[in-house]
Amino acid sequence: MTRGSVFNVLLGKPLATSEERAEHIGPIAGIPVFGLDALSSAAYGPEAALTLLIPLGFAGIAHIIPISFAIIGLLAIVFFSYCQTIDAYPHGGGSYTVASENLGETAGLLAAAALMIDYVLNAAVGISAGVGALISAFPRLQPHTLALCLVILAVLTLVNMRGTKDTGSVFLVPTYLFIGSLLLVIVVGLFRAAAAHGHPVPVVMPPVPAAATSMVSLWLLLKVFASGCTAMTGVEAVSNGVNAFREPTQRNAKRTLTIIIVLLMVFLGGIAVLCRAYQIAATDPAGAGYQSILSQLISAVMGRGWFYYVAIFSILAVLALSANTSFADFPRLARAIAASDHLPHVFKIRGRRLLYSHGIYALVGFTAVLLIGFGGVTDRLIPLFAIGAFLAFTLSQAGMVIHWKRSDEPGRVFRMFVNGFGAFATGATLIVVLVAKFRDGAWITVILVPLLILVMSAVKRHYAGVAGAISVETPINIAHMEEPLVIVPLDRWTRIAEKGLRFALKISAHVEAVHVDAEDCSAEVRIMFEQNVVAPVRAAGLVPPELVFVESPYRFVLMPLVEHILQVERTHPNRQIAVLIPELVVKHWWQTPLHNQRAQLLKLLLLLRGNQRIIVINIPWYL
Repeated sequence: MTRGSVFNVLLGKPLATSEERAEHIGPIAGIPVFGLDALSSAAYGPEAALTLLIPLGFAGIAHIIPISFAIIGLLAIVFFSYCQTIDAYPHGGGSYTVASENLGETAGLLAAAALMIDYVLNAAVGISAGVGALISAFPRLQPHTLALCLVILAVLTLVNMRGTKDTGSVFLVPTYLFIGSLLLVIVVGLFRAAAAHGHPVPVVMPPVPAAATSMVSLWLLLKVFASGCTAMTGVEAVSNGVNAFREPTQRNAKRTLTIIIVLLMVFLGGIAVLCRAYQIAATDPAGAGYQSILSQLISAVMGRGWFYYVAIFSILAVLALSANTSFADFPRLARAIAASDHLPHVFKIRGRRLLYSHGIYALVGFTAVLLIGFGGVTDRLIPLFAIGAFLAFTLSQAGMVIHWKRSDEPGRVFRMFVNGFGAFATGATLIVVLVAKFRDGAWITVILVPLLILVMSAVKRHYAGVAGAISVETPINIAHMEEPLVIVPLDRWTRIAEKGLRFALKISAHVEAVHVDAEDCSAEVRIMFEQNVVAPVRAAGLVPPELVFVESPYRFVLMPLVEHILQVERTHPNRQIAVLIPELVVKHWWQTPLHNQRAQLLKLLLLLRGNQRIIVINIPWYL
């Protein structure tokens, strides 16, 4: 099997630009592509909140319902706000775009930095939470947590490199299996709770909560709310990827967002009510016998039969695959930032499957670093989460207020009110999350956001400087059009050297063949040069190249050659210097290490130490 066919099997055949329309998706595929982050957060959002309630024992379980419904109310506000964003930005209106256009460049960079951090954290948290669900069912796997995380990251990368449409198709079954399993558990659990007047008997008894070690306080409840708000991450994904939907794009995007939000609300509300009814509390994620909240809930409602393992598999799959939201949106975000020159332009390039592949590479690299740094444990990553999302929410809604203020569309006052209220609600939540989680690790995000802004600003300055340096408004300069002085490095007489010297004689009558005498063989080289170069060239009526020897008492080759070229450039201030570098090109990649790489190093040194008057020309000889 050829290398190309292997790539085609693993990553799919290359797609032409004209095939882009076929890659667009509808709401059915849109839920797996853009909704997995939001939907899967139903697994780790309540878990994160209940983990902080462990010190309250049985008493802590009662607080999960009001906290969950406060989060659901906030979710409704954000939902209506983002529906308006989709209407206003039918070609994709993520926080970066909205904030940049309406609040200015600084606000846009703030949103961009927050979102990039949020997407990387989402990928890491989703994968680690999925592995946590697997360990709940198979505790023996706990020592291999990090290895499992990295394997899942590799599989996700491979799947996502096939393109948006294929990714949605691959994730369709596990996504709808998760939705169906969790809805069935909630419906059955609520029915049994209602039949038992709020006190159902669990099929499998959940672990007994530890004895209370502290009293409830406002500060603790704020921290619990802040952790629970991680369930709202990923809501922006649809508005950022409107272009991925087929016509009518706005309607399909809003329909997808509505389905995702309604399902998430049902999940959060149902889990909260059932946890209280079945007296399910969190267990220590780093301790022996750890069980996730959903594992306890499914066991309590449905038992530990075949359905339990099907449901746990679906949770594992969806949690792990929830990183797909980051794979779908991070490259699009990076592309938008690069389009304004705040990130390297390589992020604007679309790969073989019409993807912004370099954005995927960057996301995978950062996610792997996070997973390794935190050992793949979800609870350690949660404190860093949600801050970026809520900062992006706030900036997006504030930007939409300015957008409607400038607009003359009917109903703009009501739309301003909706987005303004959304900005206020998410801004207040951001402050709560930031204060509550600051000492637990949120301070890292506070440092990273300004640092990313400084990096993006530096990239912008670089591109602005380059544009200023290379821009020209005058016609071509035809002054000093004399032939260049050509320098050809010469080692021994070969077909490669012959090709280089032939080309040199075609472009200039002033050619230097330079031999660095590192092995005391100048006499042999002079005889070889006279016989094979000087005599035939004179016989043809041409000016023969000049043979120049460069002494090298310490047997170095490259640096003496570079110094000679720079000296020639200094002694000919009005001439261009063309350095022809003959090099052997091998047939197979594995043969490359069998030959010295002086040609590559010489080009690198000349690029680093040269100037505008030194031109480097490759003369390849194909083996």
